[in-house]
Amino acid sequence: MAIHRIRNFCIIAHIDHGKTTLSDRLLETTATIADREKQDQLLDSMDLERERGITIKAHPVTMKYRAKDGHEYSLNLLDTPGHVDFAYEVSRSLAACEGALLIIDAAQGVEAQTVANVHLALKQGLTIVPVINKIDLPNADLPSVHHQLEDILAIPAAEAIHASAKAGIGIVDILEAIVRRIPSPKLFGDSILRGLVFDSVFDIYRGVVSYVRMFSGEVEAGTGVKMMSTGKTYEIKEVGVFTPKPLAVPRLRAGDTGYFIANIKTTGEVKIGDTLTDKINPSKEALPGFQEIHPMVFSGIYPINTADFEHLKAALAKLQLNDAAFVYQAESSVALGFGFRCGFLGLLHMEIIQERLRREYNMDIIATYPSVVYEIIKTNGDRLEVDNPAHLPDPSVIEELREPIVECTIMVPNENIGDIMQLILEKRGDVQHTESLDTRRVMLVTKLPLNEILVDFNDKIKTLTRGYGSMDYEHSGYRAAKLVKLDMLVNGEPVDAFSSIVHRDKAEARGRILAAKLRDVIPKQLYQVAIQAAIGGKIVARESVSAMRKNVIAKCYGGDITRKRKLLEKQKEGKKRMKAIGRVNIPQEAFIEVLKSSQT
Repeated sequence: MAIHRIRNFCIIAHIDHGKTTLSDRLLETTATIADREKQDQLLDSMDLERERGITIKAHPVTMKYRAKDGHEYSLNLLDTPGHVDFAYEVSRSLAACEGALLIIDAAQGVEAQTVANVHLALKQGLTIVPVINKIDLPNADLPSVHHQLEDILAIPAAEAIHASAKAGIGIVDILEAIVRRIPSPKLFGDSILRGLVFDSVFDIYRGVVSYVRMFSGEVEAGTGVKMMSTGKTYEIKEVGVFTPKPLAVPRLRAGDTGYFIANIKTTGEVKIGDTLTDKINPSKEALPGFQEIHPMVFSGIYPINTADFEHLKAALAKLQLNDAAFVYQAESSVALGFGFRCGFLGLLHMEIIQERLRREYNMDIIATYPSVVYEIIKTNGDRLEVDNPAHLPDPSVIEELREPIVECTIMVPNENIGDIMQLILEKRGDVQHTESLDTRRVMLVTKLPLNEILVDFNDKIKTLTRGYGSMDYEHSGYRAAKLVKLDMLVNGEPVDAFSSIVHRDKAEARGRILAAKLRDVIPKQLYQVAIQAAIGGKIVARESVSAMRKNVIAKCYGGDITRKRKLLEKQKEGKKRMKAIGRVNIPQEAFIEVLKSSQT
């Protein structure tokens, strides 16, 4: 198809504003899928996406549409995730498009992630087509949404298309707007092969399948190609498009979005954001990829059965191919054996990766408590980054401990602002400024330590605002804080798996909670076992596991009391000697129980 009849676009929105439902309607209206193949959430291929009602992966699909002007157009759609933890998927989709459909819920209005996604799209220079979805809801407030579009996003309200993806209202208007408003792909001055690799998956039968957006030239089976970041050359075996299932085609030309399969042997050879070019006549410059994303949250992932280490390694390599924001490296723990230190964009990202390991690769795993990357300024001026409390240097050589800070945008109803302010103070945050969006909602811009918002911050916002609050955050550098390393000692010996870096004011409370949990899971010994939480040499919390006691006076039938006392004293001396030389072997089940309860 001629390049001026091709449109590449994506759908961006806050989570649960109807992106996936709209993409289903677009596929039905363009007759891309047959009636017998129809199902809800058609582009959500994972069971996990269907269960949770969220999009995790960006899904490309090619549709053919005959517009009102009588011409047939090829529309390449990328359905994108809405949750803040999958912002990297969104940025990769935007790099492969010329335009974006911005979906806004008619009842909920502009949300935090809507603002973040619009800024991402404008930074890439995309044409934005606003769509107000769910207009058939009884609580839809169109005048308020129009006002927010103009005031918050600076988009003229007259450009907005009114639609209801569920009821099928306005779908043809959206397709016509895509054809009329979104520009066709720009042509390069030459016909040298250039393609942007924006995603990859691993197929057990065919190897690595790479998703590509063609910017110039053409590629077909038998073409010799080169990856510009690695310099390696391959021969293309198959090219195709998604309809939404993979469909082999003779060739991919400039402007097309599809996939290619080459003789790529290992998952490590494909780099997301790489430029595909011709082996004989390569491009001199690579296409601008997209920003490198640095993980925000770290956690150790270990196989419960140590024999599964190699299987886990292979599974993580395949997952990284499919999700470039996920990083990992091998590490070992005294308590849990060999495993991997993994980096994630957020807590939901971490949860999804762990669930995919369990479901897609049948891995039995345990994850350590999530932590963030701390920056350490040593007394000699050296700067050090630490993501594992076990690697923290001696306190005597630390000049300053700095924690990562995020700038958080929170949108809440007016009546909940007091509760949210209180929550921010509890999490050691400070509000930069507030802004009234309309008569019902307020936007708070606040700075918070990342480790404080890891586990339950988003859930608490949803609870306090009865589901109407939303948040988005971005990294905002490091700040010095009164941080300490909290060690857990069992019978006087530190256990590295339970070490954590916490704020001094919260260290005692966390130490008490961990000590109480350990007391319940450590099996009884023949002597009393002390469980202590310590900051350096200072003990801040203590629990004891009582000793198993053998009844040494059971054989004494009557007689003098001094004989019984003598036997008890002898037993007491033996226990004292045993405690001095004894070691407490903590079973792995105890580690698993404590780590599981730490994450709930």
